[in-house]
Amino acid sequence: MAGRASIPTNNSALIAIIADEDTVTGFLMAGVGNVDLRKKTNYLLVDNKTTVKQIEDAFKEFTTREDIAVVLISQYIANMIRFLVDSYNKPVPAILEIPSKDHPYDPAHDSVLSRVKYLFSAESVASDRR
Repeated sequence: MAGRASIPTNNSALIAIIADEDTVTGFLMAGVGNVDLRKKTNYLLVDNKTTVKQIEDAFKEFTTREDIAVVLISQYIANMIRFLVDSYNKPVPAILEIPSKDHPYDPAHDSVLSRVKYLFSAESVASDRR
C-alpha cells in the first residue's frame, strides 16, 4: 500500500526507551536492550545529570532510526521535550508515554490520548452534520 510506513522485516524491529534508571533497567532485564556494531544503544537512561539537549538528541535519533518501531518515553521526561513529542506525527516509530515509579501518569499531558480525543470529537461533529 502506497504511503504507509513499513517496519523493517529483515531481522526484527526494536523498542527504544527514554526513561529513568528503574524503568530502563526493568526493560533491559526483559530483553529489550540492544547494542549494534557501532556501539549505539536503543535506550537513554535519564538522571539528574542528563541535559534536555541529550534527551532531545536521543528522541530525534530514535525517531529517525530505521530499526526502531516503538519509542517508550516516561511522561515526565516527555514533558521536558513536549514540543518535540507533540510535533512528531509519523506512525512509525510509535511514541508511547509511560508512567514512572516517582511520577504518576497524567492523561492530560499524553499526546497520543489528546490526539485520539481530538479525532473522536471531530468525528462526532462530522456525524452530527449528516
